[in-house]
Amino acid sequence: MLKFDAEKFVTEGEKAYSLRADIEQIALKVQKEGISNIFFTASGGSNAVMQPFNYWMESKSSIPSYLLTAADFLAVGSKKLNKNSIIILLSKSGDTKETVALAKKMEQLGIRTISIVNKDNTPLAHHSTYAVNTFGYHPQELAFYFLIGKIMQVNNEFNDYEQFADELKSLPGDMNIVAQEVDSKAKEFAEKYQNADYQIWVGSGDLWGTTYSYSMCVLEESQWLRTKSVSSPEFFHGTFELVEKDVPVVLLESEGATRPLDERVANFATKYTNQFTKFDMKEFTLSHISTKFRPIVEPSVMWAALRRVSLHLEDIRDHPLTKRRYYRVVDY
Repeated sequence: MLKFDAEKFVTEGEKAYSLRADIEQIALKVQKEGISNIFFTASGGSNAVMQPFNYWMESKSSIPSYLLTAADFLAVGSKKLNKNSIIILLSKSGDTKETVALAKKMEQLGIRTISIVNKDNTPLAHHSTYAVNTFGYHPQELAFYFLIGKIMQVNNEFNDYEQFADELKSLPGDMNIVAQEVDSKAKEFAEKYQNADYQIWVGSGDLWGTTYSYSMCVLEESQWLRTKSVSSPEFFHGTFELVEKDVPVVLLESEGATRPLDERVANFATKYTNQFTKFDMKEFTLSHISTKFRPIVEPSVMWAALRRVSLHLEDIRDHPLTKRRYYRVVDY
């Protein structure tokens, strides 16, 4: 059995939580200056990490928000961009080419940018109005909970923010418990599907970004396994025709407003394939998170569960998660 380093995980969470006051000050400052709209933009998996926060704002805030890939934003632009826009950027390395180029462009236009990075002295931080270095600590979404939650609080759209932010201090510990709860299931899944020819991954709402990024960044990029990710509402408009008896279908089931869409997928999949698996948020123990906040923290919690799948795949397949054929290896 792969070992758990619970102390390290919780320590990382404590360090990530220590950034709360600084991030809240950024939120207060930009809110005071005025926000006409917010653009979440990055590349690849970083864009997917921000999807839940765009979803959160779209469903709960009157502030218009948009999710764009940096390359698209650079190529096409947006008529909605103006001097009071806020551009939120994420790059773990801090040197992702398209993301840095977009920060430079916004710098030239005089439009405020807030960047989240995992290292000191990065090009992205250098060209951003505000930069937060999270040092790669998990949960990586914590900075966004503080930033977006505070903006919404000041906008009178999240009056429970203080309680929510206080409870987040215990989230890393709860995530560790979830990882232990799911470990045997994760190992069984990794053993069963380590060489699957094709997998379908399905999710919805604030778990759609997790579904997409896990399929693309872990299974495809890090393990070279062929997958298809599709949202629950889109599943019945094409992809479900590919479901057969031996086709693996994996559902990340939300306990938020889109759960009925997930249940519809589950009901169909259990009829037409004998290779159906679901990771259900309702089955996870979160002793320190209020019921009303559980849907908000789904991306972090599901990441903790799927991380165990990743580590078991790495171990069973003898394929390090850092191994690449092309990404940052060849010119493209």
